[in-house]
Amino acid sequence: MMDHVGVQCDDLAASRRFYEHVLEPLGFHVMIDHEVALGFGDGTHPRFWIGERTDEQPNRPSHLAFEAPSRGAVVAFYQRAVDLGLESLHEPRVWPEYHPGYYGAFVRDPDGNNVEAVHHTVEPA
Repeated sequence: MMDHVGVQCDDLAASRRFYEHVLEPLGFHVMIDHEVALGFGDGTHPRFWIGERTDEQPNRPSHLAFEAPSRGAVVAFYQRAVDLGLESLHEPRVWPEYHPGYYGAFVRDPDGNNVEAVHHTVEPA
């Protein structure tokens, strides 16, 4: 299991707006703000970091999957991203090819990363 993940951003302010908005229904918030980097978490320590780009290496899309506490939180995450005008990759749905009860939605963040919210428990539709 990972302790934390970090990505570099071309526009830290735009990425901050995106992540603060879509991660709130998943229970994550900014825990540490270093001005050039932000740490998001849900309690003990930051588990996801965004920071200003520090080199000229081309930004390559990453896949980031955030655990959601419910299917409703997955839907809220997705709707908030779409409300911000960001690209929808996959609307919320069950993905039985991954495993029974895998419920996820996928969007692109301001830097082109594939960001997912996923809930793993089988719930009534």
